[in-house]
Amino acid sequence: MPLTKLQFRPGINREITNYSNEGGWFDGDKIRFRFGFPEKIGGWDRFSSASVFSASFLGTCRALLPWVALDGSRYLGVGTNVKYYLNEGGGLSDITPIRATTSAGDVTFSASAGALAANITADQTSLALTSAAGFPSQGLIKIGSEQIRYGTLVSNTLSNLTRGVNSTTPAAHLSGAAVTCATITVTDVDHGALVNDFVTYSGAVSLGSQITADVLNQEYQIISVPNDNNYVIEARTVSTVSSITVAGELVPTPVFADSGDTGNGGASVIGAYQVNTGLDTSVAGTGWGAGTWSRGTWGSSSSLSVPGAKLQIWTNDNFGEDLLFNVRDGGLFYWDKTSGLSARGVPLSSLPGANAAPTIAKQVLVSDTDRHIVVFGCDSEAAPGVQDPLLIRFSSQESLTDWAAEATNTAGELRLGSGSEIVAAAETRQQIVVFTDTALYAMQYLGPPFTFGIQMISENITIAGPLAAIAVDDSVFWAGLSEFYVYNGAVQRLPCPVRDYVFDNFNSTQLEKMVAGLNAENGEVWWFYPSAASSENDRYVVYNYIEQVWYYGTLARTYWVDRGIEDFPTAASPDHYLYNHELGFDDGSTSPASAITAYVTSSPMDLGDGEQFTFVRRLLPDVTFRNSSASAPTIDITTRVRNSSNAAFLKTTTSEVTTNTEQVHLRLRGRQVSIEVESDETGVAWRLGSLRYDLQPDGRR
Repeated sequence: MPLTKLQFRPGINREITNYSNEGGWFDGDKIRFRFGFPEKIGGWDRFSSASVFSASFLGTCRALLPWVALDGSRYLGVGTNVKYYLNEGGGLSDITPIRATTSAGDVTFSASAGALAANITADQTSLALTSAAGFPSQGLIKIGSEQIRYGTLVSNTLSNLTRGVNSTTPAAHLSGAAVTCATITVTDVDHGALVNDFVTYSGAVSLGSQITADVLNQEYQIISVPNDNNYVIEARTVSTVSSITVAGELVPTPVFADSGDTGNGGASVIGAYQVNTGLDTSVAGTGWGAGTWSRGTWGSSSSLSVPGAKLQIWTNDNFGEDLLFNVRDGGLFYWDKTSGLSARGVPLSSLPGANAAPTIAKQVLVSDTDRHIVVFGCDSEAAPGVQDPLLIRFSSQESLTDWAAEATNTAGELRLGSGSEIVAAAETRQQIVVFTDTALYAMQYLGPPFTFGIQMISENITIAGPLAAIAVDDSVFWAGLSEFYVYNGAVQRLPCPVRDYVFDNFNSTQLEKMVAGLNAENGEVWWFYPSAASSENDRYVVYNYIEQVWYYGTLARTYWVDRGIEDFPTAASPDHYLYNHELGFDDGSTSPASAITAYVTSSPMDLGDGEQFTFVRRLLPDVTFRNSSASAPTIDITTRVRNSSNAAFLKTTTSEVTTNTEQVHLRLRGRQVSIEVESDETGVAWRLGSLRYDLQPDGRR
């Protein structure tokens, strides 16, 4: 019998049964299709720019913006739920704006220390103090060389102890031993701070002993907020926040107050509070129990219109060589490149000459063709500070500050009529496409006197969230609540043969986290999303708009931007690092890099007409290892046979294939065959061609 060439349709199909998909691919991970054939995707490595950069960031990143300044400097904006950073020349600079600065003396400090009232053993989980006056309800203490974290304070007893924290050793301690405390209570009436917010102090004097002026006069993260007038920090040795950020966590060296720290910091203390941090999780609803634990005082209700009560998403765009950025449903900010990386962003409304600039918005972008700043879901000129979720405003042309609509400028505003809020906006070459929760609009530049016009394109559409749409030339692709769409002059639903596979295994409570990204070199739109068992993005689905096929896989990414300014696509990971993609062939999140397991599995195919048994004698592989860095790259080709569409596979043979493999001898017998191609070694790149099998009829039984 002549050799039989196995031909498969490109793309993965999970919408029909495995057997009905005969001649197609049914499963895969970390593969793509090029010219109809599957290949392994490129690898990734820690992000690097002008110099090696492997610093981690605080929080979860859901915004990236690369741009180039006039002097050729390359910048990358990085927005997390905790900070907004800039990368330039190999480091992360914190430019998070300040929301409030106190007057001198508004901030005071209170430290605490005491003594044991009784002996304790090395495994005891509560202890009594002679007096707990001044101790916060929870905190970090030290007895001898042992550091202990306590969770409850009742009368003079500290309970729920975690012994031997910060790599210290639990030990027995005698009655009367000194108990020092690193936890400092800060008083500032109506401070407006939230748990995890950051504040920088200046002007403080020593509390008397261990808590010196240098210890106090630095940036701190707030660890708890008992009420509107007090919050808690933990004193540490003098260090910048960036220097103690390790793998996305702060790792400070505590400083413990003793009985000599009785002062309050003096009358000249100033506190500079950064904009409120937000959640890294989506929360639905309002009222008691909405929001995450400890974001407010006990028993307080949660309103998702207030800072810190919803998933924190930044939007950003460059205005020339400068940066415009805003936190969704929060303030609008501006960073001036000439001020340098040590300067923080400032409110747009605070710029000299600002006239009626918006102060709150859902999104900001710069219209490239006509150089207007456009903000969406913002406050109106007539009612500053009151957010209208359907209002669009635009500045006068080429102006940061001129927002008042006048006959002598091109500033103005438009209000959409369908939906309850603007969800997202994406700029194509010709227009700005605006999504509300129920409709799609096209916004186009008309010129004076109207400046912009807006037209409804479609009603009764959905979008998964603010990050789920991406512009590709003159088209916009997006994910809805249960479908994928494209707008290219008309709205079309994209036929998706993996739709149920994606949306049936989707954590719908975290829908807002779904993020779209473009990989233009390969003609791909990627969507990263959280599977049903995950609270964070851990899977992806890809639409290849050149091949018009779909595939999917597992990879944890929270944001993605295509190459252009940077040499490679850049993505943010939940591990608090950025990665260059399509770089090498391995997983660079480990050191040394580890192998990427990539595979593709076919649906079963009938051997012959499927009526009689067939003996599979040989496999003649067709695979290229082009560009592999491994000295001897290999893949495994697994051949499985079975007797009918509902039967289990009776026999499986896995064959190692190298660059020199001409044929592999097999001994398999069945009516149907399925193949799987897999690689799990470092330095391997592969592209599959057309496999051929040597088949021989072998009767009906």
